Amino acid sequence: MKLDCHTAVGYNDDTDMNTLYVVATPIGNLEDISLRALRILKEVRIIAAEDTRKTSRLLNHYQITTPMTSYYEHNKLVKLNRMLDYLADGDMALVSEAGMPGISDPGYELIVAAIGQGIPVVPIPGASAVTTALAVSGLATDKFTFLGFLPNKSAARRRVLESVAAEKATLIILEAPHRVQDSLQDILAVLGDRRIAACRELTKMHEEVFRGTVSEALAHFAAPIGEFTLVIDGNKDESPKELTADISQKLHDLRKSGLPAKEAIAGMAAETGLSKRELYRVWLEQT
Repeated sequence: MKLDCHTAVGYNDDTDMNTLYVVATPIGNLEDISLRALRILKEVRIIAAEDTRKTSRLLNHYQITTPMTSYYEHNKLVKLNRMLDYLADGDMALVSEAGMPGISDPGYELIVAAIGQGIPVVPIPGASAVTTALAVSGLATDKFTFLGFLPNKSAARRRVLESVAAEKATLIILEAPHRVQDSLQDILAVLGDRRIAACRELTKMHEEVFRGTVSEALAHFAAPIGEFTLVIDGNKDESPKELTADISQKLHDLRKSGLPAKEAIAGMAAETGLSKRELYRVWLEQT
């Protein structure tokens, strides 16, 4: 029988099958790792790591000598069977570059495959950029929608934002530095100038949490550096969704400005909460 903390909470670990441990690792500061995670990383037969170089720094810091194998976005499917073979030989720890594996990081397919084969999958919780950013954002924490990384192209990015424009819940987005400006521009165009907390390099030496509006964040991060977690205020518009003369006039003005119908209607739908169908009808009537 394996001895682990699960037994204290009723987890039945009396099994001959090996275990896949899904281990959260620090998102920046190496001290943000649990004692349990360190013990598991020492005890397993092998560690499947998204970035072996980064994980090596963590292991070396804590004098852990467990062997590693790479398991990342571009080999996660071709190496899946090999991962299961490793699990047949002993316990495995799955770690991502930072945070919890499987949350906008490789791991989902392996976790599903292990569950499908009846292999115990045990979470070792820890640091998360999502909840860390939300906790210090100053925005509502009772309900949130996590969107992960937005698409690379603006049109696809705007479609995702349009789909959550009416959400009352706080929105959380991960973003790379080279796309922050473009994403903030699309957020401003689709969601409006909402309150935002732009969290940069969380738990690292140059950690920064900028709180303000989207337009202010655009001006502040003119040359963004580091990984970003964007926490955006939900839709607070409580006004009734009615087609007014002002809305019709604004559509008319947008049409005269030469803005394409699709873009104008998407923006107005996000701003007013009215359906695109109704707005498009008004657009056509103005021809």
